[in-house]
Amino acid sequence: MAATASLKSSLLLPSPISDFSSAALSISTQARRRSWQPRGARMQVAAAADSKNILVMGGTRFIGVFLSRLLVKEGHQVTLFTRGKAPITQQLPGESDAEYAEFSSKVLHLKGDRQDFDFVKTSLAAKGFDVVYDINVLSRDFSRISAHGFTGREAVEVAPILDALPNLEQYIYCSSAGVYLKSDLLPHFETDAVDPKSRHKGKLETESLLETRDVNWTSIRPVYIYGPLNYNPVEEWFFHRLKAGRPIPVPGAGNQITQLGHVKDLATAFVLALGNPKASKQVFNISGAKYVTFDGLARACAKAGGFPEPEIVHYNPKDFDFGKKKAFPFRDQHFFASIEKATLELGWKPEYDLVEGLTDSYNLDFGRGTFRKAADFTTDDMILGKKLVSV
Repeated sequence: MAATASLKSSLLLPSPISDFSSAALSISTQARRRSWQPRGARMQVAAAADSKNILVMGGTRFIGVFLSRLLVKEGHQVTLFTRGKAPITQQLPGESDAEYAEFSSKVLHLKGDRQDFDFVKTSLAAKGFDVVYDINVLSRDFSRISAHGFTGREAVEVAPILDALPNLEQYIYCSSAGVYLKSDLLPHFETDAVDPKSRHKGKLETESLLETRDVNWTSIRPVYIYGPLNYNPVEEWFFHRLKAGRPIPVPGAGNQITQLGHVKDLATAFVLALGNPKASKQVFNISGAKYVTFDGLARACAKAGGFPEPEIVHYNPKDFDFGKKKAFPFRDQHFFASIEKATLELGWKPEYDLVEGLTDSYNLDFGRGTFRKAADFTTDDMILGKKLVSV
C-alpha cells in the first residue's frame, strides 16, 4: 500500500487510482449479484420514436450480444451479419426464457462473408440499412490493396459497405485505445498522437477511410474490455489461478496502472452515439471511471470471486524466454485513457465500478463453470520454479 500511495503522488494524475484496500471493497455481495437488464431510461435514451434499420457486423458474441439487446430494446430493427458458423443468438445467464424468446424473435440474420465484396455490396444495397455498427474486431491474416489504397484488413472490408449504402445515416465503429502512441504523459486523450506501427494499425486505416468518405461516422476506442462472455483472457486469467489456489505472477513491481471497462457500459456508449449530433465524426475513449494497478486488479478479482487475499509473485520478464506463450494478459506498461469526452458529449458514465463489474462477470460466467480458454499454468511454473531456486 505504501508503494501504491507513493506512486499516486509521483504521477500527479487527477483521476483516482483504485488500490483495492479492504476498506475500499466493502460492497454488498447481494447488491453486486444481479443479472443485467437493459435499462433505456437509465441510459437516458428515449424509446425509439424513429426506429432505425440497423446492421451489426458480427454481433454473436461478447460486445454484440449486449449491444444487440439494447438496440432491440430501443425499438430498432436489428440485422446481424455473420458467416453463420455460430448460433445467431444465445440466452444470457440470468435472462428469462420469455426475455430471450422476445429478443431472438426480433433479430434478423444476414449470412455471408464480409470478404465477399460483391455479395456485401449487393445484399446490403438491397436492404438499405440506415445505420451500421461495425464491432467485428476479430483479427484475421488478411491484407490486400483496395481501390482506396488501404491495405489493412479492416479498412479494405469497410469500403464495400460504404459503397453499398450511399444514403447511410451513420457508421459506428469499434476501434481501440491500443492505437495511441506510447507516451509518458497520461491518460490518453482522443487528440493524442497515434502509432501507425501499432498492431491496431488496421483500425487507424479504417478511421482514416471514414474521414475521407462522405459519411457520418463515430469511432469508439475501448481500453481493456471485460465482462460475461469475454473471449479474451482478461479477468478469466486471474480467476483460473484464484480457483486453483495458485500464486498470481505479476511482472515488475505490480504498480503498473491500467484501466478496464465493462462490456455492458461499452454497449451503452455505442447506443448513446446513435443519432447523436455530438457524436458526428468524433472519436470517444470508453472504459471504467478509475484506474487500477496490476496488483490491485489481482486483489479485485479475488474479492469479486469470493477468494482469499491472493499471493502475488513479482518477476522480471527479461529473466525468462516464454517463447510464443503470453505470461500475463496485459501490456507491461502504464496504459489508460480519459473518458471525459464521452461523459460530457454523450451523457454517458460507467454503471459498473471495477469490483462490481468483475463480480458480475464472475457470477454470470466463470463462477458458473463457463470460460473460453482452459487454464494453462506453463509460464507460471517457469516463474515460480525460478523463484523457488533463487530463494
